[in-house]
Amino acid sequence: MMPSQKERMLSGKLYRAADTEIRAVNFRARRLTRLFNQTTEEQMAYRQTLLKELFLKTGSEIYIEQPFHIDYGQHTTIGEHFYANYDCIFIDTAPITIGNDFYLALRVGLYTAGHPIDAAIRNEDLEYGYPITIGDSVWIGANVVVNPGVTIGSNVVIGSGSVVTKAIPDNVVAAGNPCRVIRPITKEDQDFWAKQKADYVADPDVH
Repeated sequence: MMPSQKERMLSGKLYRAADTEIRAVNFRARRLTRLFNQTTEEQMAYRQTLLKELFLKTGSEIYIEQPFHIDYGQHTTIGEHFYANYDCIFIDTAPITIGNDFYLALRVGLYTAGHPIDAAIRNEDLEYGYPITIGDSVWIGANVVVNPGVTIGSNVVIGSGSVVTKAIPDNVVAAGNPCRVIRPITKEDQDFWAKQKADYVADPDVH
């Protein structure tokens, strides 16, 4: 039996998006994101219901600022304690998998979709997608683009404006276009921020 266009899409093979099954999943995501983007601050429980219906799987805590856009939703898995700021876009042609304790700043794009470099093939409306996988405890700065096929490790900070084209290992600060490792995250970083937290806790105006 020949694979469907959706099966080809999810396996990283060339496919055509103008397919009945694929369009049905896309229309579902458009409807749910439209409803989500139209909710008010008095409808927080309804927002959670919509998001949990939209994504393949989420943790118990998920918070997304409006507006938010996604192609399919059913291809995206999100862990516990997830936050995305305004104007984030997920193109989940291929699976997007995100770990726990994850922060997205403004206008971050996670883009799994690609188009052939050869113009003749591209003009036949053939496209492909490669998965994006992101670990735990990651903070991605504003206006970052994560390209198809990228893996980002755990305990990572991606600087604002970066274009991530290759894998980023655990425990680093990375930035640039193309994004590259700037330095490791060290015990000195941990000590510095532990001191900042201690000062915060000791501040009588905080409580």
